[in-house]
This record gives sequence, structure tokens and C-alpha cells, in this order.
Amino acid sequence: MPITVQLHQSGATTTRGTIRGHEIVVDRPEAKGGADEGPMGGELLLASLAGCFGSNLLAAIAARETLIEDVVVTVEGDLAEAPSRYEAIRMHVTARTDDGAQLQKLVTMAERACIVANTLRGSVRLEVSSQPS
Repeated sequence: MPITVQLHQSGATTTRGTIRGHEIVVDRPEAKGGADEGPMGGELLLASLAGCFGSNLLAAIAARETLIEDVVVTVEGDLAEAPSRYEAIRMHVTARTDDGAQLQKLVTMAERACIVANTLRGSVRLEVSSQPS
């Protein structure tokens, strides 16, 4: 079954859509000629990676009833110029835990289960790391 997302133009540079009842707005910053009504698509790509990975990580933590809390997923992308694209993406996880090895095991499991990470892998250099806080 395909997953479909459709956005409709709502301004000169702005699109809006609904995904499972959730509104999404995509725009360009004013410095790039937009109205800055929402994040750019490239920013949403990074947010999608963080969200997909994070939901898989939280599910793995819950399923194992592991004491890992205050999870933070940070994603950073390096832009290439021609054509415009991400040439590298780094994802780093911090969490409060006494078991760094267990955190790393669950990070690896979440990375393998993440649709976005699996799609990007092979197209862009993707690095994932973790550390207990």
C-alpha cells in the first residue's frame, strides 16, 4: 500500500497539506524569497529522519521496559552545491541512562527499522551515534 502526501499551493511560495488529519505547511524563509510560513522541504527531510528514527527508538525502549529517558535526537545535514542536496547527514542521540551499551543496541535497532534511514542509506553518507547523558 503506498503512502501518499499531497500539498496544495496556498501562497506565492507556500504549500499546505494534510497528513492523517495533521496540517503541514512548507515554505521558504524570507531571505530566499519566501513568506517563512513553515520549514523548507529540506528541513522537513531532516525532521522526517529524526521523527521516524525517534519513534522506532521509543518503541524499542518501551518494548524492552528499559530505563532510558529524556531521549533527544539531533540531525544535522551538510549541503552540497551542484546539484543542491545533502551530501552527508549526522544523527546523534542523547538519553539519560546508566546502560550506554543498551542504548547503543536500541539505537542500532531503531536505525535498521527506520523507513527514512533505509531510504537515504546508499544515497547519502548517514552517520548515527549515541551517548548516555
